[in-house]
Amino acid sequence: MEGLSFDAVVVGAGAAGLHCAAIAGQRGLQVLLIDHAGKVAEKIRISGGGRCNFTNRDTAPAHFLSANPPFCRSALARYTPADFIALLQRHRIAWHEKHKGQLFCDEGSEDVITMLLRECAQGSVARWQPCAVQAVRHGAAGFELDTDRGGVRAKQLVIATGGLSIPKIGASDFGYRLARQFGHAIEETRPALVPLSFDPVSWAPFAALSGLSLEAAIETGNGKARTTFLEDLLFTHRGLSGPAVLQISSFWRAGTPIRLDLAPGRDLAAELRQAKRDSRRKLANELAELMPKRLAEAWLLPTPELAERTLPEQRDRDLAQLATRLQRWELKPQATEGYRKAEVTAGGVDTRELSSQTMESKLIAGLYFIGEVVDVTGWLGGFNFQWAWASAATCGRALGPAG
Repeated sequence: MEGLSFDAVVVGAGAAGLHCAAIAGQRGLQVLLIDHAGKVAEKIRISGGGRCNFTNRDTAPAHFLSANPPFCRSALARYTPADFIALLQRHRIAWHEKHKGQLFCDEGSEDVITMLLRECAQGSVARWQPCAVQAVRHGAAGFELDTDRGGVRAKQLVIATGGLSIPKIGASDFGYRLARQFGHAIEETRPALVPLSFDPVSWAPFAALSGLSLEAAIETGNGKARTTFLEDLLFTHRGLSGPAVLQISSFWRAGTPIRLDLAPGRDLAAELRQAKRDSRRKLANELAELMPKRLAEAWLLPTPELAERTLPEQRDRDLAQLATRLQRWELKPQATEGYRKAEVTAGGVDTRELSSQTMESKLIAGLYFIGEVVDVTGWLGGFNFQWAWASAATCGRALGPAG
């Protein structure tokens, strides 16, 4: 096969691909970075409302989902949030902490993209973009790739093609297809960090609350499998979103319920009993003091007889049942909003077939998988970017020169 030869080819110029290529290039390797999309790192560009929630200061293995949970420990320990912060500081990029350890750029996501491209330039990384890969073959000499710009040879091949989320910016299943081509198993993929939708008829009473936001406790699962988050909840025309729902969506399974506490950390039943002793207002007016007025009105709409009674006229049993419904609201989502709205893809290349020390395939020497294409999925709040940086650094440091 005629064509150019490199020490390593990295397919995918997103967060993980750029970081890996830069590290390997600065170690003296000849690296080619290929991406089929016209724009570089679009997912970085749109993240965090355009300010890029680039990591979370509190990153720990417990913040990640995987069929093989221990796998992420090594990479996360080898490249920490402090390491990426130091990289930002070398490039004089200002940042701030929002809350819960979430770190954002002061100016915007473009700063991170520019930094990564500069790092690649310092490592003399060649970048072909847009450039699609049509075929990949593996033999004794390494890998041969057929691309839009001709043939390429490399001893090592890094797949950093991401998942299926946000197809409008170029997401594809290339990484999964290539993994299967070389015998790798794929943990079932699904949309994660994604809004949940409900049956339109059952959701009709709450559709008018679209835009309403409040703090809520949300959970799914039972027993040891129960998962709970305390975050902001957002009502939409079709269902629920906001950080609370995005977090729980990664754990939710089709056909199972979620449970909501709309007044977390409070004894709503006791507050209503106290109000009954102290107030002669209507229940609707009192409830509107305890939670957003629009929510109180929607909640009491099916029981106008209760809403119009004054508090002294209310039965303790009815008040207790009202409090229970608000603090133990169980409802069953119809579906997620899919990959179109998902921030990440859960599932991916089975990590039991990869080395946690290098990200190299245990099946094919010289083949590596990093970032979102791997079955490691972080919580909302910068954790997925930290996995991209950490897995990329682990791989970039492990790649060797040809020969």
